[in-house]
Amino acid sequence: MSTVALKPPSPAIRPTRRKRTSSGGGIGRYLLIRFLLIFPTIFILVSMVFWLMRTTGDPITAALGGRLSADQLAERISAAGYDRPVFVQYIEYLGQVFTGNFGTTISTNRPVSEVLTTYGLATAELVFYSLVVAFIVGIPLGMVAAYWRDKAPDAFLRVFAILCYATPVFFAGLLLKLVFSVWLGVLPVSGRADVRSELMMQMLPNKTGLYTIDAIQTGSPAVLGDVLAHAVLPALALGLLTAGVFLRLVRTNVIGTLGTDYVDAARSRGVNEFRLVRVHAYRPALIPIITVIGLQIALLLGGAVLTETTFEWQGLGFMLIQFIQARDFVAVQGIVALLAVIVALSNFVVDIIAAVIDPRVRY
Repeated sequence: MSTVALKPPSPAIRPTRRKRTSSGGGIGRYLLIRFLLIFPTIFILVSMVFWLMRTTGDPITAALGGRLSADQLAERISAAGYDRPVFVQYIEYLGQVFTGNFGTTISTNRPVSEVLTTYGLATAELVFYSLVVAFIVGIPLGMVAAYWRDKAPDAFLRVFAILCYATPVFFAGLLLKLVFSVWLGVLPVSGRADVRSELMMQMLPNKTGLYTIDAIQTGSPAVLGDVLAHAVLPALALGLLTAGVFLRLVRTNVIGTLGTDYVDAARSRGVNEFRLVRVHAYRPALIPIITVIGLQIALLLGGAVLTETTFEWQGLGFMLIQFIQARDFVAVQGIVALLAVIVALSNFVVDIIAAVIDPRVRY
């Protein structure tokens, strides 16, 4: 009798799961890398400023040469330590910068850190107002241009955007002063506030240096109105520069979003074109705006130099021109170093916001 060998039952075939691979790390790793990149960026910029300033010699000779005798000049150079090797000065300067000590100005004999604190707040206030103008003007007009794409309003707004970011900021400032201050006489021509408002704010026990906040603290609507009136023209001159960039970005991205599948689906359900632009295509178009804000901060700080000089707005840009004219390179180094730190930190903050809003931003 033959026996039949029975085959053991084959194990059930289980579907294999593909291991999900990460696209390069999470948001924490991405932000850590971006944060660590701040330090070499600041180091390179501070180093470049130091060596470029030293190509003209020591700061004492540059600022006071020709106004002091040779013996007096040599005594001042020795007292400041500029007779030592340049590399030794460079190492000492880096140590001072990373501890917040930027030295003392040669022309006014004030700590550079005090200059940065006093006038940096004025520049911060101007940049804030300019960004407000850029958002108010650039984003709505960009949506209008996208809604009327390839028609007369769109063509007009595209030309307007080109004029905004192609016009030199000092020329725009002079033109605004001519129209609104000289011809119409409705806005102040220069400064941050009139003398009466300045005196009232200086008497505050807890003044901040930000004129808008200090004006609110005075409790006087007239002082607040005067401060805001002085800020209108400088903010317009500088803000329109960025508004043109925002307008073009919003227009391009809204038009691109209007061609996506989910917008087509909404359109097939009978949603009108204006609502598609205002609701469905608006938010995705803001992501590129957020990513370029860091670059625009650098552009605004560069434009603030000319804007503050044009309107005699006493901020870092205004003082930078004064110190360059006085050949006070110690003060110039401090101001440029602070601007480098502001730009680096602004880009890092923008990276955080972009990574939170747009999940595609990862390393």
